[in-house]
Amino acid sequence: MTSSTGSAAPLDTVVLDLDGTLVDSVYVHVLAWRAAFRDVGLDVPAARLHRAIGLGGDRLVAHVTDDTVEHAVGDAVRERHPHHLVARLHEITATEGAGDLLQALHQRGLRLVVATSGDREMSDRLLDLVPGRTLLEQTISGSDAGQSKPAGDLAAEALRAVGATNAVMLGDATWDARTAAEVGLPCIGLLSGGLTEAELRDAGCAEVHDSPAHLVARLDASLLGRGAR
Repeated sequence: MTSSTGSAAPLDTVVLDLDGTLVDSVYVHVLAWRAAFRDVGLDVPAARLHRAIGLGGDRLVAHVTDDTVEHAVGDAVRERHPHHLVARLHEITATEGAGDLLQALHQRGLRLVVATSGDREMSDRLLDLVPGRTLLEQTISGSDAGQSKPAGDLAAEALRAVGATNAVMLGDATWDARTAAEVGLPCIGLLSGGLTEAELRDAGCAEVHDSPAHLVARLDASLLGRGAR
């Protein structure tokens, strides 16, 4: 498979992250994880949790604490997180321009596939908030791959699922850029997850946009516009 927009093959696929990219859920996840940790008697700073959003839940607990906490209460924290997330589900909306972006990419003949570390049920509930979700060909969730982000398993499975020959990844976290690099894809970053442009570029993003709406307005000049057939 060719995986660079500089190749002879035209761009045919966009691999999209979910949280912070298509739905404005990052800060709700932060609050849900913080509440889950408090349920087991731990207070983890919100700023530390913020930069961990996008990691799979199997990695997040140890990442924001340590292996001792993971072994002691990791499963309990992961069990509590979805309860707190569901309680705040009404606060989550699609990111600005998410539906317009899906429509614009679909009109250019691009296959659209979501790759998210979240579980299947919650991913489906969040995608229901996104106008145009029916334009997505596949959704690859955390249970569909061996390892969660930043490993490349999710992205690789997404590419296989739609028979991609030349793809770009779109995400809002440093973990998305690292995942893209694992499978040799260029990554476009979005600021809609709350990270800075410098953080995303340092992680390897080839370009950075404020939001899906901002990307739609500049689509022709982006990797997505230049590489599309």
